[in-house]
Amino acid sequence: MEAHQLRAIANRIRRRDLQAVFEAGAGHIGGEMSVIDLLTVLYFHVLNVDPNAPRDPQRDRFVLSKGHTACALYVTLAEAGFLPKAEISTFLQPHSRLNGHPNCTKVPGVETNTGPLGHGLPVAVGMAKAAQLDGAAWRTFVLTGDGEMQEGSNWEAAMAAAQFGLDNLTLIIDHNRFQQGASVAGTNNLAPIPPRFEAFGWAVAEIDGHDIEAIIEALAPAARVPGKPKCIVAHTNKGQGISFMRDRVEWHHKVPNREQYERARQELEEAMP
Repeated sequence: MEAHQLRAIANRIRRRDLQAVFEAGAGHIGGEMSVIDLLTVLYFHVLNVDPNAPRDPQRDRFVLSKGHTACALYVTLAEAGFLPKAEISTFLQPHSRLNGHPNCTKVPGVETNTGPLGHGLPVAVGMAKAAQLDGAAWRTFVLTGDGEMQEGSNWEAAMAAAQFGLDNLTLIIDHNRFQQGASVAGTNNLAPIPPRFEAFGWAVAEIDGHDIEAIIEALAPAARVPGKPKCIVAHTNKGQGISFMRDRVEWHHKVPNREQYERARQELEEAMP
């Protein structure tokens, strides 16, 4: 798809995510807004996946390691045809399969359960290694948060990925600078992130994680570096697209009231391409 089409899809996903969190009375709306542009480019421009064959052995794999932003993934999957769009209204409701964290046994398109942070990248390394051993062409992509990169399991996985030369693996770090209750810098500052991954033997790119063209370029096959896993540090904003949520730590899991919901909805509608 063209960039303007992707921007329109991302805006549509933001509006539906906002509605779902408001109606459910729970969610992680700040981080959801920061990853939606990345998810949109992945599902509508990059990933080789088929909603009619979600377990095709030759599909690309995507792991949402920051599983608390599951609502954004569900809305993206519904937009891509993996789920009925009407099912989004069941988010967090009793007996719904759309739980607060993604479940691979219930939701088509979800590759592995995530929730405990620091697990997604190690699992993705295993997936990429399996493809390498099989000589398969499919690729593995994983999206983590920046606060999540404080988990030591990620750095063990990073060492293994470089050791195995997993150039079929792409890590995207949602660098929105905030985690639950605090800034990343004020908790365990990882910045600057690129030299850390370069020291671990990875190819690294830094982008504006809300610039659709930049995301497309960073994820293009031509950007692959033979013999090296790829890390994309995506500079984003928590609460992107909604003025009063942007870069505010309280919106990690705060839920908008009716007045805030209407204001946010209006801002997103006015921002439609």
